[in-house]
Amino acid sequence: MKYLIINADDFGANICRNRGIAEAVDTGVVTSVSVLVNGPAFDDALARLPAWQGRGVSVGLHVNLSEGYPVCKGLSVLPDDHGCFRGKSSTHKLLMQKGNHELEREVALEIEAQIGLLESKAIRISHLDGHQHVHVFPAVIGAAVRAAQRHGIVWLRIPEETATVPPSLYMKIPPTPLCQRGVGGDFHASLRSPSGMDVGEEESSLLKREANKFIRLAAAARPFLKGSGIRTTDHFRGLYLKGRLSFPRLEELLNDLSVGITELMVHPGRAPAGSGQGPFAAFSNVDREGELNVLLDPRLLKVLKEEGVFLTPYPEIQS
Repeated sequence: MKYLIINADDFGANICRNRGIAEAVDTGVVTSVSVLVNGPAFDDALARLPAWQGRGVSVGLHVNLSEGYPVCKGLSVLPDDHGCFRGKSSTHKLLMQKGNHELEREVALEIEAQIGLLESKAIRISHLDGHQHVHVFPAVIGAAVRAAQRHGIVWLRIPEETATVPPSLYMKIPPTPLCQRGVGGDFHASLRSPSGMDVGEEESSLLKREANKFIRLAAAARPFLKGSGIRTTDHFRGLYLKGRLSFPRLEELLNDLSVGITELMVHPGRAPAGSGQGPFAAFSNVDREGELNVLLDPRLLKVLKEEGVFLTPYPEIQS
């Protein structure tokens, strides 16, 4: 049997993202969400979650160590001088460290605080994953597994996407229209990056390098689950679809789906009317709305039925 969990990340990032994710949940396509407890729209997310859990939607913690402010007070290594997380690049570099005991102590405290906040709102946590996949970095994976064990959280994402990804996902991304990028000046010059590569070609290359990095980290993290009682899905998809989800590509992925449970990571949302502000503003844009439109396409349920794929939340298994 082929089972598919379609999990929407970043729930709580802002109102527009929440609204889009809610549309996908209401249609029955998104079966699971991961919550940013320090996101500006966390309260709005909380207002929706009890009803969703009552309908069988699984809810996980989207462990965040890179954007916004920590939940735990008194940290000195994870945040910058202003008390804010350091951003994606700096945080990833920090979390690659091994043997930094103070860093690992603060990571454990922050994960515990984020779990505690969600549990204090009477939300059952089915799974853990990481914003920008921080949970599989060397300084984090041990603490994440131990926290899951303490709280009876059965599932943890291992974003190890195999080489069976449909070939079309490796094709160049066409340049985004200038009206969306806000680029002025000469048309042809604006389609070249400082590296001399076409914009679409460079974005595609960056995407592949980033995905490959996460895959290597995920492979190194997988042994931490052995003997822990914590499970992961049989398959994972979504790294190579970041910012490039289309219906043909999604259909191709479903055609190639393997037997077992697959998690498909998605990032749907509605685009804000104007430019947003704050650490999470970049997570709502036309790419998110385009992804939402693919998920809401009425052809999707038809393809799922034709391919014998059953949508499911994370199964509730006692740890």
